[in-house]
Amino acid sequence: MVVNITIDQFRSDYMEAFAPLYDEYGFKRLLRGGIVYTNTAYPFSPIDRASAISSIYTGTTPYYNSIVGARWLNKETLRPVYCVDDDKYTGYLTSDKSSPKNLSTSTIGDELKVATNGKSIVYSIAPFRDAAILSAGHAADGAIWIDDNNGYWCSSSYYFKTPTSWLQAYNSLNSLTKIVEVDWQPINRLSGNFSYFMTGGMQQPFKHKFTGTRRFREYKSSGLVNGSITDIALLCFNSNAMGSDAITDCLNITYYAGNFDHKPLNECQMELQDTYVRLDREIGRLVTEIENKIGKKNVLFVITSTGYTDEENVDYAKFNIPAGTFNINRTSNLLNMYLGAIWGQGKYVETCFGPQIFLNHKLLEQKQISLTDATKRSQEFLLQISGVRNVYTSLQLSSDNNQNTYKIRNGFHPERNGDVLIEVTPGWRLINEDYQEDQLYRASFIQFPLIIYGTDIKSERINTPITIDRIAPTIAKAIRIRAPNASSAEPLF
Repeated sequence: MVVNITIDQFRSDYMEAFAPLYDEYGFKRLLRGGIVYTNTAYPFSPIDRASAISSIYTGTTPYYNSIVGARWLNKETLRPVYCVDDDKYTGYLTSDKSSPKNLSTSTIGDELKVATNGKSIVYSIAPFRDAAILSAGHAADGAIWIDDNNGYWCSSSYYFKTPTSWLQAYNSLNSLTKIVEVDWQPINRLSGNFSYFMTGGMQQPFKHKFTGTRRFREYKSSGLVNGSITDIALLCFNSNAMGSDAITDCLNITYYAGNFDHKPLNECQMELQDTYVRLDREIGRLVTEIENKIGKKNVLFVITSTGYTDEENVDYAKFNIPAGTFNINRTSNLLNMYLGAIWGQGKYVETCFGPQIFLNHKLLEQKQISLTDATKRSQEFLLQISGVRNVYTSLQLSSDNNQNTYKIRNGFHPERNGDVLIEVTPGWRLINEDYQEDQLYRASFIQFPLIIYGTDIKSERINTPITIDRIAPTIAKAIRIRAPNASSAEPLF
C-alpha cells in the first residue's frame, strides 16, 4: 500500500520549532526512520494548493497538467473558472458539481489503476474540494471532502454512482455539526508556556467556538480538522480492506497546517502551534494503525507540503521599507490608451485577471495586427510602470525555456493564462477591483521537507536540493508501474 500525505502550508521551521511539544510516534518517528530530503522545492511559480497538489500527483508542472491555480479566466466567457467545477456531475451530499476534467494528464493513482486493470483501490481524503479531486485523479474509487455549508463528508457523482454505505454511516454517527460544537483549546498543557514567535511576547492559551454560517469553513482551517481527516481516512482504509491483498492500493490524504481562518500570524500564534502539535499526533495515529494492520514492510508513506503559505498583511511603509500598490485595472486602461495611440481607438485590452492581461484577439485580427507585435509593445510599455518587476508574453513563455524564465514558464499554460503576465515587485500589493483581489507579493522561499518512510527504507538525511515533480516517478518505480504520462523527471532512488 502507498499512503501519500500532503500537508497544506507545512513548513520545516515550524515543524522543528514545535518539536518539544511532540510525542515519539509522529514526526519524530518519520524523521528517525525515513529518508528525509530537507531542501525540497516546486519547479514553477506561482504556487497555490491546487497547482501544488496537481504537480505532486502528476509528476509534472502546470505547463503540462493544465492546473495553473485554483481559479483562472475562461477566455470564451471572460469569467473565472474554479479548477474542479463540472456541471455534468451532481454533488453527493453537496451542492458543488465537480470532476477532474480540467486535469489534463494522468496521476500516480490513475497509472496504478491502469497497471492493475482497475483492481487497485484508490481513494483521496481532504478537507478541501480541490485537494481531494486533484489528488484522486480520473480513475480513483473516490474523492471525499468536507462541504463548506452542511459539514458533511461529501463527493461527486463522477466517483460515486450509488451512495457509499460506510461514508453514509460515518456522516450519520459522526456529524460535524456536533463535532464543531466542541471548543478548540490547546491539546498540550505546556502550549501557553512555549512560544517560538518573537512578536507579542508570551501568548495566552486560546479558546474558540465555531458558530454561525462560517463555522465549517473555520473548522476546516483549524487544528481540529486533522483529527477528522485521520478518522475518515482510517475508516476508508478499514471499510475497503485496503492493503489486505497482493495488489497495491493507494490512499491520498491532505492535512492542514496553515493559520487559523487564514488570519495574520500575530493573531493566531498559539493556534498555529497547537495545529502542529495535533498534526503530529494525527500522523502518528494514522501510521501506527496502518502499520499494525498490514505490517510496516507492506506500506510506503510519502509526506510533503504544498510549499506556500498565506501571505501576511504587512504594512511595509510603516517601517520605511519600499512598498506600494499596483492597480491592474488602471494599468490595463493606460495600456489600452497607449495601444490606441499607435493603432487607433479600440478596446485592445479585453480584461485582466490577477497579474495577467488578456488582449482582444478579434480586434487585432480586424486591424491586421500580429499578436507578437501587440504583446511585445505591451511588454515594453508595462516595464516602465512602478510596481512591475518583470513582464512576460505568452509567446515568449510558449517558446522560451531558458534558466531565467523556467519557473514562470512551468507555471504557465497557454489555454489558461493571459497574453501578458506581470511579475509584481515583492512588497507591493496587487489590486484588482473587478474581482476584489488584494494580494501582497513576496518572493521568499518556504523551506519544507519530503519524507519517505516504510518498506525497505533506510534512514538517511539528504540536503541536496530536489523538486516535487520527482515524487510520482519515485513512487511508480517503488511499486513497479509506469510514471504518470507527462512525468519526465527521474526517480529519487
